[in-house]
Amino acid sequence: MKPGYLPIEDHGIIGDLHTVALVGVDGTIDWCCLPRFDAPSVFGSLLDADRGGSFSVTVRDAERTKQMYMPDSNVLLTRFLGQDSVAELYDFMVPDHPSCPASGTRQIVREVRVLRGRAVIDVCCRPAFDYGRAPHTVTPVQGAGAVFAGPAGFLVLRSSVPLVPGDGGAACATVTLEPGQSLELAAQWDGAGAVREGVVRPLDCTEATRLLDTTLQYWDGWLRQSQYRGRYRETVERSALALKLLVYQPTGALVAAATTSLPEAPGGGRNWDYRYTWVRDAAFTLYALMRLGFTDEAAAFIDWLHQRCAQAPPGAGLQVLYGIDGRPDLPETVLDHLCGYNGARPVRIGNAAAGQTQLDIHGELMDSVYLYNKHAEPISYELWEALARQLDWLQKNWEEPDDGIWETRGGRQRFTYSALMTWVAFERAMRIARHRGMPAPVEQWRDTAAAAYRFVQDRCWSPELGAYCQYPDSPTLDASLLVMPLVKFSGPKDPRFLSTVRRIEEELVSDSLVHRYRTDGSDGLDGGEGTFNLCSFWYVEALARSGRIGEARYVFEKMITHANHLGLYAEEIGPAGEALGNFPQAFTHLALISAATNLDRALATHHGPAARHWHVR
Repeated sequence: MKPGYLPIEDHGIIGDLHTVALVGVDGTIDWCCLPRFDAPSVFGSLLDADRGGSFSVTVRDAERTKQMYMPDSNVLLTRFLGQDSVAELYDFMVPDHPSCPASGTRQIVREVRVLRGRAVIDVCCRPAFDYGRAPHTVTPVQGAGAVFAGPAGFLVLRSSVPLVPGDGGAACATVTLEPGQSLELAAQWDGAGAVREGVVRPLDCTEATRLLDTTLQYWDGWLRQSQYRGRYRETVERSALALKLLVYQPTGALVAAATTSLPEAPGGGRNWDYRYTWVRDAAFTLYALMRLGFTDEAAAFIDWLHQRCAQAPPGAGLQVLYGIDGRPDLPETVLDHLCGYNGARPVRIGNAAAGQTQLDIHGELMDSVYLYNKHAEPISYELWEALARQLDWLQKNWEEPDDGIWETRGGRQRFTYSALMTWVAFERAMRIARHRGMPAPVEQWRDTAAAAYRFVQDRCWSPELGAYCQYPDSPTLDASLLVMPLVKFSGPKDPRFLSTVRRIEEELVSDSLVHRYRTDGSDGLDGGEGTFNLCSFWYVEALARSGRIGEARYVFEKMITHANHLGLYAEEIGPAGEALGNFPQAFTHLALISAATNLDRALATHHGPAARHWHVR
C-alpha cells in the first residue's frame, strides 16, 4: 500500500441522506462530495493522496485506533488509544429530516473528547474543490473558524478553537486537551452565494451535543421500524442503516455505491463510477427494505420510478441507470490529473453503461413492483399504464442481443439472465393484472413469457457443461443464474438447477466465495477481479432453498467475517480477503438482507443436523 492510502475496508461512512463522507480508521475524511452524492469531490484524497484534499483529526502518541458505530445509528466513533491518553472522535452528518435542527444544511460535525490523560490534537482541513481541479482561497475567521472559497461555492469550517492557514490552502490547529475537555468542528457547505462578514459563528460544545443527540434520536427512531427479529439481527440492521445512507432523500433515488473508481482488481482498469441510480440495484433494494418493514423508502422509490417511466421517450425502454435527480445523460470521462486509489487508474466520472441495453432490468423492476403492490400499497393506475408501455417495448425487443447484467463491453449477446428476467417481467405483470383486475393484454404477455421460458430451457441449457450457460452455445458459466429458484423460474431441487449449482461450485466457487464469471478477456475488459459479494449471498440462498441448509449457514456466517470492522462491504473480495471495488455497495448489503431472512426461514423449519460432512471449494 502506497503512503497516504488506507485499505478500502479501513473506512466507516457517515451521511445526511444527500451525500456521505468516508472516515478512515486514522480519523481522516478522504472522500466527500458536496452538496450531494454525484457532485464533484471536496475531499478526495482516496483517489489522490496529494491532490485530492482531506480533513484529518489525529491524536499524537496514539498507538492504536478502534472504530464503532454508536448503537442503532450512523454516528461513527473513532477511539485513539495511547499509553497515557484516550480520546474519542465522534463523526456524523445531520440527516435531512424535520426532526433534526440544521437539517437543511450539508455539514460534517466532528467532536473530540478526551477521556484520560492529556492529549495533543492536530486538525488539518485541506479541501480540493472539483476533484482537485479548482483553486480556492482560505480566510481564517477570528475565533470562529475559516472560509474556503472556490468557483462552485464555499466550505465554511466552524470551530471551537482558532484556526491558522496551512500549506496548500489548508486551515489547521494544534490543541492540547485535558480530561473532560473537547474540541468541536463543523464543515458546512454553502454553495448559494457569498459569505458575508459575521456569518461564521464559533461552534461550542452545547450546539455540537444538541446536533449529536438529535442525530442519534433520528437513527434510533428510523431503525425501530425494522421488523426483522432473526438470529442475524445486528448484521441485518447494519446493512439496513448502510442502505439508508445511500438514499438521496429529495427524490427517493438510491445510489449503487458512495464512491467512484475504487478498483475491482489491484492496479486498476475495472474502475467505475457508481454514484448513480441503477434501476436493477434500486429495485432489489426496494425488495430488501420492504422485507424489513421500511415502506416509506419503498414508496419514495416507486414515485421516482414512475417519473422515469413517464419520461421515457415514446417507444423506448428504460435506461439502465440515471442520475439521482433523474437526468439521463451521464457522459463518462477520465480525470487524468488524479493518480487513482493506490495508483489504480483510470479515475472515471460518469458511466457509459447509461447508454447500454440491459433487458433484465424490466424483470427486477416488475418483481419489486409486484411485491410492493402485494405487501405495501396498491400501485396507481397511472403507474400501471407507464409500466405497461415498458412491457410493450420489452415484448418487441426481448429477442435482441443486449449488454447483460454485468455490463460487459465485449459485444452484445442473448444473455440467459436477460431472457430469464424477461419471463419474470411478464409473469409478475400477469399476477398484478389478475389480482387487481388491471387492464392488460394478458394473452400476449403469456405468450411472451412462455417464449422466454422455452428459450432458456431449449437454447441456454448446455448438455456438454451440464449447466445453464451464459448465452446460447457459450462455454461460460454465470453465477447470476443462481437466482433461478429465487424468482420462481425453477424449483430449488430441479435437476437442471442442481447440476448448474454443482458446475458453478466446480468452476466459480473458491473458499465458499463466488466469482460472477471467469474473466478471460471475452468481456472486453483487461485484468481480473475479485469474488463478487452479491453472487456469494445468492449462493447462500441457492444452498438453503435446495436443502443444503448446514452448508448455507456455514457460507453465510463465513461471509459475515469478510465484512469490515463496522459490518460494511465493498463490491468484491480479493485473494487475501481485502475489499475491492466501490464502497460501501448497495448490492452487497441488500443481498445480505435477503440471504439472512431466507436462511432464517430455512433454519426455523430444519430439524436435521446443523451441518453434515462436506467439502467447501
